Amino acid sequence: MRNASVVTEFILLGIPHTEDLETVLFVLFLTFYVFTLVGNLLILLAIASSARLHTPMYFFLCELSVCDIFFPSVSSPKMLFYLSGYSRAISYAGCVSQLFFYHFLGCTECFLYTVMAYDRFVAICHPLRYQVIMSPRVCAILASGTSFFGCVQATFLSTLTFQLPYCGPNEVDYFFCDIPVMLKLACADTAALEMVGFISVGLMPLSCFLLILASYSRIVYSILQIRSAEGQQRAFSTCSAHLTAILLSFMPVVLIYLRPTPDPWLDATVQVLNNLVTPMLNPLIYSLRNKEVKSSLRKVLHQLGFLPEHL
Repeated sequence: MRNASVVTEFILLGIPHTEDLETVLFVLFLTFYVFTLVGNLLILLAIASSARLHTPMYFFLCELSVCDIFFPSVSSPKMLFYLSGYSRAISYAGCVSQLFFYHFLGCTECFLYTVMAYDRFVAICHPLRYQVIMSPRVCAILASGTSFFGCVQATFLSTLTFQLPYCGPNEVDYFFCDIPVMLKLACADTAALEMVGFISVGLMPLSCFLLILASYSRIVYSILQIRSAEGQQRAFSTCSAHLTAILLSFMPVVLIYLRPTPDPWLDATVQVLNNLVTPMLNPLIYSLRNKEVKSSLRKVLHQLGFLPEHL
């Protein structure tokens, strides 16, 4: 990636309007980050340790947990580093890496939610053919495809952003390097690139959302055909966790990237929720509504010595 820029590093100014709150924010964000890592690691251990959970749905949940471990790790360590009083400087290469991996993991999760919706569609609408359609080979292809297309999207957005010359101001009015704030620092007309980026960032989640909507429309129709109330409740319970996670994931994209008039403080607040709170909540969402995951988690916690045997 060529760059004629004289800027070799950027200065992260952090969350707007939070001066003198560094200690409070450090403790708060560190707590979120630790809970995110521990929660998702427990989900991985619970699924890996239980043979009953070695199914396509939990295979994709494992991939989601891996993404939820790495996604906040793109920006959180550096943010915690400067909130504790150390340098706010980030190298040019570090800034490129932040932007690339943020969008790579974010896009991968977006595609993954789409695949998980398809998995639920097959399980509920075609239960007798589920094992044939969602074979291990198909699951591996779908999981690899989410990462591949996430990488393609992130490469395009990173190239689009950093092909511009950065030759003047280097203060990033944000807590990590993202497209909207980086374009403001470019020494060139960015109107055309902003439009291309807007279309690209908007088109991908919109396409995923429409596919998810199509899957769940069929799922709801199939559930309503189930005659027993117990069967309907089980089917809705299976899908409710996924739908909650989808809303938590897609709403920040709309608020941050698709609003005509950006608000730096609101964008940063929503971005923090997206980077730290949503990945922390996903293990709770998927475990609290799922008896099998709760049972496996209880066994893991017993083995680790965190729960007494009688519980």
